[in-house]
Amino acid sequence: MGHRYSPGWRKLTIVILRPLLFGLLKRDWRGRENVPGEGGVIIAANHVSESDPLALAHFVYESGRYPVYLAKSTLFDVPIVRTVFRGTGQIPVYRDRADAALALRDAEEALRNGQCLMFYPEGSCTRDPELWPMTGQTGVARMALKTGAKVVPVANWGAHELLPYKKGEPTGLRGRLKKGFHPFPRKTMRVIAGPPVDLSKYEGEELSKETLRAATDDIMRQITDLLGELRGEEPPAELYDHHKVLEERRRAAGREPDGTTKPTGAAETGIASAERGEGK
Repeated sequence: MGHRYSPGWRKLTIVILRPLLFGLLKRDWRGRENVPGEGGVIIAANHVSESDPLALAHFVYESGRYPVYLAKSTLFDVPIVRTVFRGTGQIPVYRDRADAALALRDAEEALRNGQCLMFYPEGSCTRDPELWPMTGQTGVARMALKTGAKVVPVANWGAHELLPYKKGEPTGLRGRLKKGFHPFPRKTMRVIAGPPVDLSKYEGEELSKETLRAATDDIMRQITDLLGELRGEEPPAELYDHHKVLEERRRAAGREPDGTTKPTGAAETGIASAERGEGK
């Protein structure tokens, strides 16, 4: 079964959401000419707020494409949401289940059918205290190298003022944001699309961990540089690695990466002795 959607459902969402977004938000849009008008394409964007999917969808639609997101499968458990998502062709992602491979196949099929797929390579809203992008997961690179689809880097800024992401440490810029939904005064959604990321040097290579990591880093660097342009600031040379930070905190708290308590004192000495064959 190929990727399916209802033209009627897509038209309905446009009729409802387009005027609503025009009225709710101001816009500073750049680089729409970099979004291909046809053919399968991947839009890879940074993620600063739970509200930026709508802002990005608006930008992409006004650039001539209908956006297709990979959404958490749990959202499809809500009857009304499931009807809308299925009708408009959104793709469920089954995390931590064998069905995850099926979601990737669905995404590949959608690309081959000429759809415009929206990806957040970070996997979640950024935890960086200054809201710069985090290191990316390798799914976007794998999809691009496997299908040959272009990856258009997109940066957005402003959605965090409308609806700050509630998780993360209350430090830096994140700590200065007011919690909750703030529609007034109208917020400006700044979005910029850059030229497709040049991944030609990875073509024909085995999709190894090293290749996917390098391609992902190239994608995230272009997104980060675009965000620096939007913010008028110098982006960080090294991106925030959320998994690395969590691991360092676990170790500092005396825990192993799997969450178990690290042995200390006499217990640790006893384990070391046993490993050396002592005490027998």
